[in-house]
Amino acid sequence: MQFSELGLDRRLVERMDHQGFQQATEIQQQAIPVAIAGKDLLASSKTGSGKTLAYLLPAVQRVMKQKALSKRDPRVVVLTPTRELAKQVYGQLRSLISNTSIKGMLILGGEDFNQQSKDLAKDPHFVIATPGRLADHLEHGHLYLNGLELLILDEADRMLDLGFADQLNAIHKAADHRRRQTLMFSATLDSAVVSEFGQDLLSAPARVRIDAEQQMHANIRHTFILSDHLDHKQAQLMKLLQEKPFNQAMLFTATRADTDRLAQLLAEQGYTTLALSGDLGQAARNRIMEEFAAGKAQILVTTDLASRGLDISQVSMVINFDLPKHSEEYIHRSGRTGRAGATGDAYSLVGPKDWKAAEDLQRFLGQSLSFEALEGMEAKFKGFKPKPKAKSVSKGDKGGPNKAAPKRSAAPKKKRKTAFVLKDAGELPFIPKKPSSEE
Repeated sequence: MQFSELGLDRRLVERMDHQGFQQATEIQQQAIPVAIAGKDLLASSKTGSGKTLAYLLPAVQRVMKQKALSKRDPRVVVLTPTRELAKQVYGQLRSLISNTSIKGMLILGGEDFNQQSKDLAKDPHFVIATPGRLADHLEHGHLYLNGLELLILDEADRMLDLGFADQLNAIHKAADHRRRQTLMFSATLDSAVVSEFGQDLLSAPARVRIDAEQQMHANIRHTFILSDHLDHKQAQLMKLLQEKPFNQAMLFTATRADTDRLAQLLAEQGYTTLALSGDLGQAARNRIMEEFAAGKAQILVTTDLASRGLDISQVSMVINFDLPKHSEEYIHRSGRTGRAGATGDAYSLVGPKDWKAAEDLQRFLGQSLSFEALEGMEAKFKGFKPKPKAKSVSKGDKGGPNKAAPKRSAAPKKKRKTAFVLKDAGELPFIPKKPSSEE
């Protein structure tokens, strides 16, 4: 379906055409008409599906065509869990409102609070923000939301996971929910926390579900490789980078210390490398992200800080040096490649310390993981077999636990199944049954 068929203003359709987008993605096809109609919406779609435009396009149309409820209050507020995602959304907003009278503003934690208060006094139509910092400005009276027309929560589940429930409630109560429209996007509609929270914020919402969040991208090849220990992982990492062609790559680690150490190790091997972690200030984070987006480095080494909201089409390879603790983060990490219809590769190095995370990931995805071997770097580690259950002594047995139980006729032994299926090298795992539409 084309954007021109979704009831969008001609100016917005022309903007999409100018940016090379004629066909709307599935989430855009279903969410945009609901939002234009003024209904509340609870939607789920996987990363890279085009959800940002699914809510920004109808939001911009509303500001373009409808009379404001208030001359001073923001008309649209978009909340995101991380600064990086907020910047990504703000960048897309600016491309939609350039050469118009619509004003947008970005409000992030870690930046000049007083300057932000001065900018808010200029009455922006759009405010893109992280919930903690916006709640601070509300508390100080730097903005009011009585005239707010549209509240959008992007990755609501992630905001709740990060402990922003109080701030979100404060923002909700500051806005007149009887006149306000609310759009909530979440990784899953099945989360009890999201569902309960949504009951307070949303009024008779339409529900849109585009694929399960667990479903893998059809245009990303997922490869899992067993590793013995840290040095083995590092050797495998170097072999991957040397033998697998890539434009730009993102390397995900579990800790900030590993981020810096691996970035230095890669730099010593001649790769142009940047390191991004949570102990950096916002100005330093911005500089690193901008440099990587501009192609000034081959590899970005990062924690999960950059697993969401970074949209760089040149990233053709993602490597998980460590598997994430939370399985849903694997979806977001791997989703940094294969953007805008391109193909990509996601490699994961799985050692003994990663095995529990691998088991959790298998349960999350609802399918078995399979493993490949790097030639010349095969691992001795083959995964842990499930521990046999301890035999309990029945009440009818005499003599206590140290006395042998009476012999019984043995039933045929069943072969114990391991938690994972180890297949021959060369077989690609995670082939989805249904291809999905990408932005």
